[in-house]
Amino acid sequence: MRDAYHEELDSIGDGLVEMARLVGSAIGRATTAILDADLKLAEHVIEGDQKVDQLQHDLEALAIALLARQQPVATDLRIVVTSLRMSADLERSGDLAQHVAKLARLRYPERAVPSDLHATILEMGQLAQRLMAKAAEVIITKDVDLALQLEQDDDEMDLLHRTLFQHLMDDRWKHGIETAVDVTLLGRYYERYADHAVSVAKRVVYLVTGEHADEIQPDVQPDIQAGVQAVPGTDA
Repeated sequence: MRDAYHEELDSIGDGLVEMARLVGSAIGRATTAILDADLKLAEHVIEGDQKVDQLQHDLEALAIALLARQQPVATDLRIVVTSLRMSADLERSGDLAQHVAKLARLRYPERAVPSDLHATILEMGQLAQRLMAKAAEVIITKDVDLALQLEQDDDEMDLLHRTLFQHLMDDRWKHGIETAVDVTLLGRYYERYADHAVSVAKRVVYLVTGEHADEIQPDVQPDIQAGVQAVPGTDA
């Protein structure tokens, strides 16, 4: 009975890792879709979010069943409750990737991003994917130092977000109001996606230590180049 219980606990972690990998792939493919005006790829990302939603529903059902049947305490209770919160972060990350893809679909056959901002949006997409890859690694390894590092890495996304607004506020902006709105939304989607990846990592810190991440001083240096290096094309 206890072996089955711990197998179910492990399966919750496996489900979280799968969700993180799916939403990491989704933001990469959505970035390609928005930059290349790739309607087919955008549709794949939009449809694929259903799998993320189903994984979250399955994970919630399992967690609630464990709470009801086993009444876990101490560390086991922290695993179940924290996992529920992480699944919500990951589900929302999938929604944000879907928003990027929906914008690509809305503007098709035109490109939503002007050519002078392609490099910035590409970098935001790649960074978002690397952050989520790190979050997945943190879920697997329970590495507190790596988890704390994500918040430092997220500063790079904040800088890119500010760069977008500098372009929008420039008197030389020539792309019109509609494009300005699109770029503003895209910046917000990527910035919030990164925040959810950081939130997942912070929850792992709490899971392992019983302390909130803000109460722990990291002993790490930023290394955002680790992890996935490129936005994929059509990999699921």
